[in-house]
Amino acid sequence: MQAVRHVVCAMSGGVDSSVAALLLKRRGYQVTGVFMRNWDSLDEHGVCTSEKDCEDAYKVCHMLDIPFHQVSYVKEYWHEVFSNLLKEYEKGRTPNPDILCNKHIKFNYFFQYAIGSLGADAMATGHYARTSQEDEEAFQQRLTPRPQTLFRNRFEIRNPVRLLQGADHFKDQTFFLSQVPQGALRRTLFPLGELTKDFVKKIAAEAGFKHVLKRKESMGICFIGERHFEKFILEYLDPHPGNFVSVEDGKIMGTHKGWFTFTLGQRARIGGQRDAWFVVDKDITTSDVFVAPTTNHPALFRDTLRTGRFHWIAEEPPAELIKNKMMECNFRFLHQMPLEPCTVTLNMDGSVWVTLVKPVRALTPGQFAVFYKGDECLGSGKIIRLGPSMYTLHQGQERMKVAETAPAKTDQSSKPAR
Repeated sequence: MQAVRHVVCAMSGGVDSSVAALLLKRRGYQVTGVFMRNWDSLDEHGVCTSEKDCEDAYKVCHMLDIPFHQVSYVKEYWHEVFSNLLKEYEKGRTPNPDILCNKHIKFNYFFQYAIGSLGADAMATGHYARTSQEDEEAFQQRLTPRPQTLFRNRFEIRNPVRLLQGADHFKDQTFFLSQVPQGALRRTLFPLGELTKDFVKKIAAEAGFKHVLKRKESMGICFIGERHFEKFILEYLDPHPGNFVSVEDGKIMGTHKGWFTFTLGQRARIGGQRDAWFVVDKDITTSDVFVAPTTNHPALFRDTLRTGRFHWIAEEPPAELIKNKMMECNFRFLHQMPLEPCTVTLNMDGSVWVTLVKPVRALTPGQFAVFYKGDECLGSGKIIRLGPSMYTLHQGQERMKVAETAPAKTDQSSKPAR
């Protein structure tokens, strides 16, 4: 007789993880619910709701009659996610802590705790995502450390697990899972992968999970809570006052407290200006934040970017990219933004150049470029460099036209004597 499979489910206190735990129990698994505490709410004057979240998660586990545990990764979160976030802002970039949290905390520390400390056969989360393997295959995987060598054994037989979009494409969360390591993905279940959000809410209502249904959908970053972002970030970074500068004529439009309080594409609230201005670039050496009128100014649109070393979920680039050094696929750098067709060029150092079929608004250094082929999420890489904006290219073309039409200067001394 086959032993009952033990699955540890990450519980957030929300409707998705609650229904995930319910579905796992209905499938006959031995389920343990675990709540992760990643931010020290004692420092936040009650703004972050982790205490209430933990209480809601416990209520669900009590209703399901499954064990409940708490685990703290406050220190790990600070060192591997939040400290990274501050460094990125200081460099003028806009980081994505949700992707880093999944990579470093949930699918590393929490995964090791579930498999190693609690002896689980697999881990589960409430993400709207799927994989290329059946659930039963996840239980057959063994945790083997990947050899830290430059090249893998070419005789090694590999069958990587693929990360696939959830059936509900509007709620699909593969974007946030695009840095997950292959080893953890192999032993992770996504019970909500084939379901829509509306159906998940219906299951929760039928199960009597009224307290989680009343909660607002979690948006944004927990540790910022309801506060204004500028006020929050200035608690951790020293002010660096600078000017708002018009990208069109260099005119100073106003002042700000620090370039790290702005991201590309956002509205710059400049005192004394009736019309809306938008952030198009930043110079951390001068503290200038460049702005442009109108939300669709050409200075906001670019069609090329470069990433750092790319993380391929299958651990290696697709065979097509290895062979041709170029590949066509789809791209996004924000969750729920439409997928944009692009051409990817592989560099020797593992980074990639991305050339988009059409310019995209507000490409932002520090965000992650995430690639898709059909329903498969291939992985992601941090954006570290942008190509010129459409405004810059247009200016260059205009200067070339002027130079070409200007009358050529003649050298009087070279004229032959009459």
